[in-house]
Amino acid sequence: MLKLDLSYAKSFLPEDYLTSRMEALDKARVMLAEHNGPGGDFTGWVKLPAEYDKEEFARIQKAAAKIRSDSQVLVVIGIGGSYLGARAVIELMGSADHRLAANRPEVFFAGNGLSTDALCELMDYVADKDFSINVISKSGTTTEPAVAFRIFKDMLEKKYGKEGAKGRIYATTDAHKGALKGLADAEGYEEFVVPDAVGGRYSVLTAVGLLPIAVAGVDIEALMAGAAEAMEELSKPGADNVAWQYAAARNALYQSGKAIELLVGYEPSFRFFSEWWKQLYGESEGKEGKGIFPASVEFTADLHSMGQYIQQGQRILMETVVKFDKSRREILIPNDPDNVDGLNFLSGKPLQFVAEQAMRGTLLAHMDGGVPNMVLEAEARDERTIGQLIYFFEYACGLSGYLLGVNPFDQPGVEAYKKNMFALLGKPGYEAQREELLKRL
Repeated sequence: MLKLDLSYAKSFLPEDYLTSRMEALDKARVMLAEHNGPGGDFTGWVKLPAEYDKEEFARIQKAAAKIRSDSQVLVVIGIGGSYLGARAVIELMGSADHRLAANRPEVFFAGNGLSTDALCELMDYVADKDFSINVISKSGTTTEPAVAFRIFKDMLEKKYGKEGAKGRIYATTDAHKGALKGLADAEGYEEFVVPDAVGGRYSVLTAVGLLPIAVAGVDIEALMAGAAEAMEELSKPGADNVAWQYAAARNALYQSGKAIELLVGYEPSFRFFSEWWKQLYGESEGKEGKGIFPASVEFTADLHSMGQYIQQGQRILMETVVKFDKSRREILIPNDPDNVDGLNFLSGKPLQFVAEQAMRGTLLAHMDGGVPNMVLEAEARDERTIGQLIYFFEYACGLSGYLLGVNPFDQPGVEAYKKNMFALLGKPGYEAQREELLKRL
């Protein structure tokens, strides 16, 4: 199970950082368990690792096997929580570089932006390949994925014919309503469900994330088993609960002026896990003028760019370091007879040893520079551990939001840009707002 090392943050925390919040944490625990706190209708993820739909899970595995047998590429179309979790797991289990990833078919993501060039590059790449689509949207009307789906659906139908394309389109959407649900029913696409009680940023362990993850060859049974282990462990109240420790520590640091949290990874493949984490915490806590701003860095690379600011910039930062105890492989540093770089003192040592000392040195330097560090220790970069990580951060996020006094399960601010965009695009019903915006522009 995961461990949390707060020794590099201890000097920044009051002695009662946890005990003074125990009552509030227990109230938060009860609200999450009984689904009766603010946003309680969207806490279906809390018991999901044990109570997920086994029939749908089997259909996910069957569909993934079919896609793996008939497709060279799967294009996953979705935005925000509809793609970040899947991409996080796929890259963390494989590689951040598609050229080096072992997963076949290749999994690419579209509909998460409006870049013409990026979309055209992917269209060119799949044009002469057998491919399938997994379109993920609760409504089917969100602009970015809806536009991308139109384009790739058209490509499929021109390539395979309407009937052939139908067997290559998988829709993950609302169980009962919405534009995508209606289209999927009418066309006969295979459908999977975005559960009503699980918000997008908490949905990676539903069909939203599990189908693409399974297509990439990841063992989703082991992923769910790891999440279930974390669920059982984190449901136990008390000072030994690592989610309670993390939520209490970051809340105490926030109250002391640490307004920005950097999630730190030492693996390039961790990048999109950080992106998933940023949405999870940013949407959950950033409201009512409150919240820690979530950001991320990749070490040691970013020590040569962001390192200066972290060391000596405004003292408003805290760091959460995710440390994997085991590398998958080993590289020994060779001896150089000329010793041009002066590194022969490292000859014969594993590269992992060098990375470990770099991390330890960084922790001490940043702590000495006024940046508290919390270290989350994970065993290995495998499905079981990643399942634990996902559930840990989700559960701690729910606790943190309630400690902050906000609803961690809504995102009212997300709609502001959409209304302006619809007005400027000339969507029917937005005429008055369009006129006002054009005057301002």
